[in-house]
Amino acid sequence: MTAHTATRLLLVEDDPNFGMVLKDYLELHDYDVTLCTDGMQGWRTFQQAPFDACILDVMMPIKDGFSLAADIKKANPFQPIIFLTAKAMKADMLEGFRLGAEDYITKPFDSEILLWKLKAILQRRATAAVPEKAPSTAYQLGMYHFNFKTRQITHHGQVQKLSPKEAELLQLLCHHLNDVLPREVALTTIWKDDNYFTARSMDVFVTKLRKYLKDDPEVEIINVHGNGFRLVAPAAVSQPAS
Repeated sequence: MTAHTATRLLLVEDDPNFGMVLKDYLELHDYDVTLCTDGMQGWRTFQQAPFDACILDVMMPIKDGFSLAADIKKANPFQPIIFLTAKAMKADMLEGFRLGAEDYITKPFDSEILLWKLKAILQRRATAAVPEKAPSTAYQLGMYHFNFKTRQITHHGQVQKLSPKEAELLQLLCHHLNDVLPREVALTTIWKDDNYFTARSMDVFVTKLRKYLKDDPEVEIINVHGNGFRLVAPAAVSQPAS
């Protein structure tokens, strides 16, 4: 992947050693990263070229991360921003989200989690940029036929009726077939919130879906520890809404 096709990230971090380590790590995963070491340099760099996402520290000299994020969102309200900072107070997190950040990650952090969060944010951005079209409503998962419009799973003449949230969750899993559906994507898409209680509720719905799909050993919903769920199936033929 060349710099012309790689996803472009603006990384603003005042610790040069940590910044270079993170830059190298992200570039190993095919991101094109521009590193700035203070908020003002980050702002000037942002104005010079488009970026797919910005990763900002908060405590920085000359211009702090919150001020930089405010300027970025004023210039482009749709610019994805992730805060990556040691400031872990609830008030700081709330301020980050108030400014429009897609996520707020506190140090120390799991680098793999950062990658998955980036992937989820960029997928949502890419989906939003695609012209609206009729959504898929019918899927073939191994021996099962899932109709989202009627909220039914059928196989061998048997019909399982789904609740609205069960149907939404299964459709979202189908859209990520054989790939990871991040927990936060499912929670914010379906439950409109990502907290302990909604996460436990989603686990209950996953358990129910597993029960509905248990007769086909080739169809399985797998836990991906620390990330989310993966629907594994030999085929998923989708049909547009009629």
